[in-house]
Amino acid sequence: MAEQNQTPASATTMQKAAMVISALGTENASQVFKYFTDDEIEKMTLEVAKMDYWPMEVVDEVLNDFYEICLTQKVISEGGVEYAREILEKAFGSQAAAALFEKITKQLKTKAFAFVRRADYKNLLAIVQNEHPQTIALILSYARSDQASAILSELPKDIRIEVVERIAKMESASPDVVKSIEATLEKKFSNLVTTESMEVGGINYIADVLNKVERSTEKFIFDELNLRDPKLAEEIRQKMFVFEDIVHLDSMSIQAFIPQVEPKDLAIAIKGSTAEVAEVIYANMSARSKESTQTDVEYLHNVRMRDVEEAQQRIVSIIRRLEDEGKLTISKGGSDEIIA
Repeated sequence: MAEQNQTPASATTMQKAAMVISALGTENASQVFKYFTDDEIEKMTLEVAKMDYWPMEVVDEVLNDFYEICLTQKVISEGGVEYAREILEKAFGSQAAAALFEKITKQLKTKAFAFVRRADYKNLLAIVQNEHPQTIALILSYARSDQASAILSELPKDIRIEVVERIAKMESASPDVVKSIEATLEKKFSNLVTTESMEVGGINYIADVLNKVERSTEKFIFDELNLRDPKLAEEIRQKMFVFEDIVHLDSMSIQAFIPQVEPKDLAIAIKGSTAEVAEVIYANMSARSKESTQTDVEYLHNVRMRDVEEAQQRIVSIIRRLEDEGKLTISKGGSDEIIA
């Protein structure tokens, strides 16, 4: 490939991102990918795969540019906008600092309400409890899931359902709305406001929140949500416990659901699962049942992923039903207190 036109300026944003991803190494890159949407992962994977040779000096400049942006972002988030401007001007000069600020606002999607994630949940509760449910939903969408679950548990019951519904159905927030809400809180907190819309809330987020609330709160929310929006309730519930989470169940719980599962479903589900999941299931079966299931799994061929997912979801539904009936306990990240 001719190199005369290969400069940092000639590289697209995606090409620059691909250079950074490639320079990180597979282990670090895989961790970064966890923060991408499916669409972003697809685009980035394609860009990395088709990336051609770039001169080392171009790559070095792109990586240095990326480093400076990260540094700028860190200084802003830790010290505030004016502090960051002062530090960066001393480090890079006023012109370079201005350029870095421009890149930050154009290239990075920094979540607003950074103060929320640093705040004590009780102080945060005092701020949001008298707000409109939609405003509470927006603010909690920027909070850590443990903060949001703690606040959700202490809101009035009628407000809880409103907030859960609104978070689950939330997709993006207008910058003007975010700025307006932040303005009312700026006497206590300050933060760099993003200039772009961003993904907030959603099914996965509220499922993570509800996984951490007390069981009485969770039950109340789902009882009410089932009456108001059964489809939404089921979508959230399915995200709260996945088949792979079986490895976190205790032996008694695993032994409780296995007899309730159709042998064919169990074999198909295990066929598409990890070795770790298969191992804990087999460890809680009788020798005869284990041998029979292993034989069924061995003779399964050309199983469609859709069939695997459906079988696993049926098993998850059985586990959730047995939990509702009090016949097993779903561990929530080891935070549940177990009384012998």
